[in-house]
Amino acid sequence: MPAFHTVRSVPYPPEAMLDLVADVVRYPEFVPLCESLTVLTQIDGTDGTRTITARMTVGYGPIRESFTSRVIVARALRRIDVTYLDGPFRYMRNRWLFKAAPSGCDIDFDIAYEFRSLPLQLLLGAMFDRAFRKFAEAFEARAGKLYGSPSGARLTEGADNSTAVAPPSLRPAR
Repeated sequence: MPAFHTVRSVPYPPEAMLDLVADVVRYPEFVPLCESLTVLTQIDGTDGTRTITARMTVGYGPIRESFTSRVIVARALRRIDVTYLDGPFRYMRNRWLFKAAPSGCDIDFDIAYEFRSLPLQLLLGAMFDRAFRKFAEAFEARAGKLYGSPSGARLTEGADNSTAVAPPSLRPAR
């Protein structure tokens, strides 16, 4: 199953970065491959969580796919969990953790997914892998645009401890 994990340091507080990631309606403005996003439901829980059900359409060239996910924003935990509901995947989940750091925030992003069919995996898998690698950069650039560059800090100074695991069908032959 393809997976991607990265931890990146940014010069912004965890709450600001959580707000940026939780603002799913804005994703078409800056998230790679995201062409549209519609919030279907939004429920604020008594425990301080917000549960959003959203339908996202992603595209690359002539290829378009839409899927529905449940997004749980747990502000007190500085965590966002995304669970796949329907669309072209057999499985998809991702998690964001926002940890306070001396220079701002460490963002821990993790995603794993598998397409329903092998042909779709072969067609879209490599494209999705490249897009997930660009996600962290897209959110950092968006933070810079919204929040400015605090104390002259450069966004590119953050640590990038990315790891990706490609499915056997996408791994190079040995």
